[in-house]
Amino acid sequence: MRIALAGLATSHPYADARTLARHAELVVWEKDADRLRRFTEEHPGATVVPGLAELLAAEPDGVVLTVPTPDVPGALAAVLETGAACFLNKPAAATREQLERLDRLPIHDRVMSGSVLRFAPAFAGVRADPERVLSVRATVRHDVGLWATGYNAWQDTPEQGGGTMVTMGIHGVELLVALLGPEVRLAGAAGSRRHYGTLRSEDTAVMALRWSNGITGVVEILGVSDDESYTVTLHGRDGSETIVIESGDDPMKGLGYEATVEAFLSMVAGAPSPVPWAQTRAILDVLVHARENT
Repeated sequence: MRIALAGLATSHPYADARTLARHAELVVWEKDADRLRRFTEEHPGATVVPGLAELLAAEPDGVVLTVPTPDVPGALAAVLETGAACFLNKPAAATREQLERLDRLPIHDRVMSGSVLRFAPAFAGVRADPERVLSVRATVRHDVGLWATGYNAWQDTPEQGGGTMVTMGIHGVELLVALLGPEVRLAGAAGSRRHYGTLRSEDTAVMALRWSNGITGVVEILGVSDDESYTVTLHGRDGSETIVIESGDDPMKGLGYEATVEAFLSMVAGAPSPVPWAQTRAILDVLVHARENT
């Protein structure tokens, strides 16, 4: 099996590759020399190619696409032409223009995008009964202090990568949509810089959501945090149920990275994406609206 890593723009493809290397030959392309060097030091057997065209010419069985968000539509269009299974690292879009460009692409059922958290063991088996749920809440604790140093500035720039509202907020929206479905809209959003004054976006944010069946939801984003965790609470008449996702002793398993790669490999073998694009599109629409309204 040959898996192509198209871009190393975030930390996720490095984590993905650690699992993929046990199953496949790796081919990689990345424009940034330092990122590529870091990757090849960990995976000296990987084949390095000079561009996306050369990467796809290697006829990979699957592609992990991780480029800066503004570059996603163009790169994904090229991947789609190959027909290969594609795992598109999140977020697939951060602005209305980027989302509209995605909408013009022929996205097939072997394209998957989203947060790894939906595959985390603590969450993957959870089911919600819409008839019993009154309201839901997702709390994202993930520090963004690294961005305050200028690292990966495109992620922190609202009109490029979406900033904290989008890049961290997707985790909370994803978990709630996975439970309650894609018939959801943004009811309101707010963000502020409480601690990291050099950020281009916010370090604290909140979103209010409403599903078509009347269920309401809240996503809290805490980008100033000493630990990383994700909490989902379902409120009903008879009480509340809380699910906590943490890294544990093995972050690759605890946060869902390994299970995400397993889902991708199933797509490579011919299975459809376990994450319907309708869900991904709904999540992106909520995030883009939130970005537009803060």
